[in-house]
Amino acid sequence: MAEAYIIDAVRTAGGRRGGKLAGWHPADLGGEVLNALVDRTGVDPAAIEDVVVGCVTQGGEQAFQIGRNMVLASKLPQSVPAVSIDRQCGSSQQAIQFAAQAVMSGTQDLVIAAGVESMTRAPMFSNVALYGKAGVGTGPVSPRIKERFGVNEFSQFTGAEMIAKKYGFTKDELDRFALESHRKAIAATEAGAFGREIIAIDVDGEPHVRDEGIRFDATLEGIGSVKTLVEGGYITAANASQVCDGSSGVLVASEAAVKAHGLKPIARIHNLTVTAGDPVIMLEEPIPATERALKRAGMTIGDIDLYEVNEAFAPVPLAWLKATGADPARLNVNGGAIALGHPLGASGTKLMATLVHALRARGKRYGLQTMCEGGGIANVTIVEAL
Repeated sequence: MAEAYIIDAVRTAGGRRGGKLAGWHPADLGGEVLNALVDRTGVDPAAIEDVVVGCVTQGGEQAFQIGRNMVLASKLPQSVPAVSIDRQCGSSQQAIQFAAQAVMSGTQDLVIAAGVESMTRAPMFSNVALYGKAGVGTGPVSPRIKERFGVNEFSQFTGAEMIAKKYGFTKDELDRFALESHRKAIAATEAGAFGREIIAIDVDGEPHVRDEGIRFDATLEGIGSVKTLVEGGYITAANASQVCDGSSGVLVASEAAVKAHGLKPIARIHNLTVTAGDPVIMLEEPIPATERALKRAGMTIGDIDLYEVNEAFAPVPLAWLKATGADPARLNVNGGAIALGHPLGASGTKLMATLVHALRARGKRYGLQTMCEGGGIANVTIVEAL
């Protein structure tokens, strides 16, 4: 089978809701990532054959084909096509997989996978809430779905509570995991570990290059004092991912394109997997998805040097660790979404940028990335650093 290579992977530093990136239109913010990829790799912008963009809240400023608008807001010529996809939190990880599949099939040679989400300017759930306020429709969960699953809605928050109970975690364990996410992110920031992946975004004449959500003064007492979302529950705003504005992207190329354009790959795509399961507990699917990916790749969890498991809620990566027997020391080594933020549709390519650069910085070989996603879906991508 033909190979698919990652030539470069970049991201913006995260912006808090209403924070430093709030003044950026998401199309322009995404366009900066596209510009950075062609500038850093030296590839001819006209040679890009497609741009696949993940975005979850495709309404307001992120409506009307945000992927295409990112191209039009960038230095790529208007001849470069684009498509916007929604696989919920895994949208831009799926964008990588679609880009890799296009390259591996031989139908395209240079494809950008990217993601964008301004959770300030297109708030989460606003594409549902605004319809409800206008009296249009009854919501995304149809009568047949309600009858089949016995629920009126699918809730990621409920799913996170269910996972915490199922795997026997205490709130203190979740809070300690959250604190460790901040500590790792602080250490990575102070050591300059994100220097290769973060591109500077101008904010009032100053470069925005530091993730805004990291709490440098985080303490277990402070995290533990945050009120749970439900009475007697486990999940709080402090042990869940942060609302975040951001964009990210990966340039994927065929072997022929590598040779033709004189490119130097930084990683090779080793396995692409996506699975689906229970939409009620919803966030547990990375576990069977990882099992399938490893089996298809002929690998064990011990063969993987680093893992990026999205910290949508603390019990998700903790349950993944418990079920897979993975080494906690290899998990989210530079912190995760609890500290760095989860810009929904941009998180897939964001995590890939962090994973690939972390592998190379440590002289490691294999990395695995997985995301829990709305509807009970999960993507797994295994890469080999070069």
